[in-house]
Amino acid sequence: MSACTSLTANASQSVAAALRAVDCLASETTASAFGRLFSTGGVLLPALTGLLTLYIIFFAISLLTGRSRIGISALTPRMMTLGLVLTFTTSWVAYQSVVWSLAVGAPDQIAGILMGTRGSATQIFADRIDLIFGAIAEVAESTSSGQANPATSGSFTPGNLMWLGALLLLLGTVGVLVTARIALAVLLAVGPVFILFGLFSGTRGLCAGWLRGLVMTAVTPLFVVLGGGLILELLVPVVSSLRTGEGVDGRAALALFLVAAVHMALMTMILKVTTTIVSGWTVFGLGAEKSEPETNPAVQEAAILSALQPGPDTQVSAIQASGAGATRRASDIARAVSTPVETSVLPQAANSNAPARDVVRSLQISDAVASQSQSARSRSRVLGQQFRHRKPNALGTIR
Repeated sequence: MSACTSLTANASQSVAAALRAVDCLASETTASAFGRLFSTGGVLLPALTGLLTLYIIFFAISLLTGRSRIGISALTPRMMTLGLVLTFTTSWVAYQSVVWSLAVGAPDQIAGILMGTRGSATQIFADRIDLIFGAIAEVAESTSSGQANPATSGSFTPGNLMWLGALLLLLGTVGVLVTARIALAVLLAVGPVFILFGLFSGTRGLCAGWLRGLVMTAVTPLFVVLGGGLILELLVPVVSSLRTGEGVDGRAALALFLVAAVHMALMTMILKVTTTIVSGWTVFGLGAEKSEPETNPAVQEAAILSALQPGPDTQVSAIQASGAGATRRASDIARAVSTPVETSVLPQAANSNAPARDVVRSLQISDAVASQSQSARSRSRVLGQQFRHRKPNALGTIR
């Protein structure tokens, strides 16, 4: 018999009971999934051994080929990565103490500190929601006794408006919390597999994506509890004024619907904010993207060729296609073609219809010739200074 059976049986009675049942089932599911994956006799334990062996083999090959070396800067990151992967994939105690506690307990504790409450802030928030819905249910029962059910008449009555606002409030509070907790439990259950992906550079993007999703689903209940606490403060006077002598107050029912709609908009904004927060996180360099070159070499060659040709239309089109960098390069090459050294090397490069690569190669040769001639002049100047004629000393001549 499972330890969560009693909590699951009473989950439909209140919001707090439903959250306790979800938390218990999430913890039990994560522990059983970890045991089936990498514990003693786990299904993926041979795969873990094989991947660790490949990791060591690849490192040995990089040492033999000279791509890596034995030193503190090379061995420390590899040993730390290997140790963390082994710890969190083979020990449930370490995984539960670090990953589970940070993902589930840390946001709840932060919410309790910000709200100034003792104990679980999520459970206190759920108890307050139960009080709100209990008051709404009492108002509905007292006003509908001896009358026809207004919900079945199809008219837009204060009673229907009150129930619609309560439904929106239920979806915006309990629905978001339960969905975030279930998604967090699923991510924690498959977490050891994605931690193992952090060994190799080709699969580290999967590990980084898993960490982003874990942080997003862990932070969402924090914002839900903080934002929902403000909404509940607004709902207390509205719910207390719902009941009148004749039935449901229309103004109070409209206010309840408006507050519930605002809460739904707030939850949508919270989901968008959490997605934006984690999207810019590089995850300790695991998800870093490689920088692309600023300009395309083919575009640069086309701009150079267009700059050397006398046609003004082709020059304008090449400058617009290549951008600022290619424009500066084309102007430099155009000025370089007009120098005496390069014209001697390239007598007819600017007026010919040669391909762009030939023109660039010829310009590179001219640059090399110019640099060699300049270095030769500097060397001859130094040698000439060593053997130049020195004037006799005036004092020696008098003697």
